Amino acid sequence: MNETVAPSVTVAASKPTATSPPSPPTVVRKRPALGRLLPIVGPIALFVVWDLVVRAGWIKAILLPPPEATLMAMLKGLAGGPLLMDFSVTVVRTLEAFVIAMVLGVPIGVLLGSNERAYRSVEFLIDFFRSTPSSALIPLFLLIFGVSDINKVAIAAFGAFLIVLFNSAYGVLNARKQRVMAAKVMGASRWRIFCDVLLWESLQATFVGLRSAVSMALVIVIVAEMFIGSENGLGHRIIDTQQVLNVREMYAAILAAGALGYVLNVVFIIIEKRIVHWSGR
Repeated sequence: MNETVAPSVTVAASKPTATSPPSPPTVVRKRPALGRLLPIVGPIALFVVWDLVVRAGWIKAILLPPPEATLMAMLKGLAGGPLLMDFSVTVVRTLEAFVIAMVLGVPIGVLLGSNERAYRSVEFLIDFFRSTPSSALIPLFLLIFGVSDINKVAIAAFGAFLIVLFNSAYGVLNARKQRVMAAKVMGASRWRIFCDVLLWESLQATFVGLRSAVSMALVIVIVAEMFIGSENGLGHRIIDTQQVLNVREMYAAILAAGALGYVLNVVFIIIEKRIVHWSGR
């Protein structure tokens, strides 16, 4: 019996089974190191071109100092020099203006967006002042607030407020109709629809407005510091160093202002991705 069973077992084992082919192994693609370095290619190229222009003598060093000297002046100033004080003052003014714009702009924008007739009645005013350069309103704010820190914060808050208001109202007005209709079909009240649908649907547009508003607030604050009798701030420092031809400190202040704007933008992108993580779904 053992001799007759053994060959059959051998034959059965040699036959291929009708099973599905094995799935290929999952390939985990790692982001190449070159891809991680792409964001710094632009800044490096800028400083290389800057250095070549200075070395070639196309622009006099008295008008454009070498990039390494400018960077060192900025780092030393931010490490405890006078530039740090001006930097801090500009940050405080920008954040104050932004907070005012956010606290007023978001709820008013959401309320206007939830009532289309109310929004249409003030749409012209919103678009008119939003399209008017904020710097053109500086004389008006000078008459109202005088030459003071309140003036700089107020005009920056006004410009940022219009952006937040418009985007918040736009987000509510353009909420997905399918979700609103689904909530109505399920018997949700207007208040529940407002809280559970419209508010959440408007968050994406609201955060776009907030991110634009903080950049606008920074720009207006620096312009106001330049031209409204300021004694401190990055705008004042840029104008002051330019008048005495201290171009190294002037460019250091300009780089500090640019770095501040970039950091604020990145911070809001990170916050937006964490809060509005369902964006686009």
